[in-house]
Amino acid sequence: MSFAPFDWIDAEARRRAAAGLVRTLRPRGAEPELLDLASNDYLGLTRHPEVTAAAAAAAHRWGAGATGSRLVTGSTALHAELERELAAFCGFEAALVLSSGYAANLAALTALSGRGSLIVSDTGNHASIVDGCRLSRAETAVVPHADPDAVAKAFGAHDGRALAVTDSVFSVDGDAAPLPALAEVCRSAKAALLVDDAHGLGVLGDGGRGALAAAGLAGGDGVVATLTLSKSLGSQGGAVLGPARVIDHLVNTARTFIFDTGLAPAAVGGALGALGALRREPERAARARDVATALYTRLTAAGLEAVRPDAAVVSVRAPSADAAVRWAADCRTAGMAVGCFRPPSVPDGISRLRLTARADLTEEQITTAVATIVATAPRQADADVS
Repeated sequence: MSFAPFDWIDAEARRRAAAGLVRTLRPRGAEPELLDLASNDYLGLTRHPEVTAAAAAAAHRWGAGATGSRLVTGSTALHAELERELAAFCGFEAALVLSSGYAANLAALTALSGRGSLIVSDTGNHASIVDGCRLSRAETAVVPHADPDAVAKAFGAHDGRALAVTDSVFSVDGDAAPLPALAEVCRSAKAALLVDDAHGLGVLGDGGRGALAAAGLAGGDGVVATLTLSKSLGSQGGAVLGPARVIDHLVNTARTFIFDTGLAPAAVGGALGALGALRREPERAARARDVATALYTRLTAAGLEAVRPDAAVVSVRAPSADAAVRWAADCRTAGMAVGCFRPPSVPDGISRLRLTARADLTEEQITTAVATIVATAPRQADADVS
C-alpha cells in the first residue's frame, strides 16, 4: 500500500514558487568572488590575520569541539576569558556565551519571563525574539515599531512581572530603537529592558561598545543585552550580558544554555581575537557608519528610495518582491552580492535590497557599489505586489 506522508510539501513548494518566494542555498568558495555588501562582517574582521590566527590557535590547543554542554565539559578557560572580556568591553557586570545569537535570545526571554509575566515586543524585532516570546509561556504584547508610548500602555494593562524587548538596530531597515525613552518607560513600570544588540556591537558607541553603551544604559540594574559574535566580531556564537544575578539565573534555568553543546573553541578564540583588534583599532566602528552614510547619500541622490542608516545597514526599497529578486540577481551578475528581503521576512510587506556597510570597503569599492545598484535598479513603474 502506497503511503506518502509528505505529499503536502509539494503543494507548499508550488505555492511558494507562484508567490516568488523560493529560497535556495548558494554555496560560496573560500576566496571572495564578488564585492560583498550582503554579509554582516561590518568591521571586516572575519579574515583579519589576528582573528584567524586566534581561531586556529584555540582549535589546536583546545580541540575542534567543546566536547559537551557548558555545565558538563563544554566550559573552558577560554570561554571564561571571553565572557570577562565581553562584559568589560560592553560595560556590564557579567556575560554568558552561548552557541549562537539565536540561542542567546531564546535563553534570555524564556529564563526572564514565564507564565503570569508580560513581554512587550516591538513589531520589527528579529525572528529569534519572536520565537523566544512564543517559547516563554508569557503573555506577549506586540506593539507598533519604535513606539515607547505603546510600550507604556501595554505595561499599564498588566499587573505583575514584565519586560520590554527590542532590537537595538533593526535588521531590515537599519534604524535604531529609542533606547533612552524605552528605558524610562521600563523604569516607571518597574519592568526590565532586554535589548538585542546584534547590529549595534562593533558599530555604535565609543570604539564600538554597542548601542547600550552609546545610550548610557550599559550596566543598569534592569538592563540585559544579547548579542552575536558572528557580525562585527567576525566569528560565531552569541552572549547574554547583564547583572551577575541575571547571568547566574540563566546558568541554572536557560534551556538553550543547559542542554546545548558549548561554543567551539575556535569560535571563542576568533571572537577574542576580534575584540583585541577592535580595542586597538576603534576607528573601525566610525568607518562602518561613514560607509553606510556614503551609500545612503549617493543612492538617494541618484533617485532611489532608501532609509537613512543609524548603524551599518542600508535598506533600499524595491517596487515588488519579484523586482527585488531580479535586482539582487542582476547585482550578482555584475559582480556584487547584496541582501534581498521580501515577505514573509519583512513584517511591513515591503521588499527591499539590504546593503551592509563594511569598515574595510575602499572609496573605489563604494563608488562601484553605488554605480552597480543604480545601473541595475528596476523601473519604479513595476507596481508593488509584495
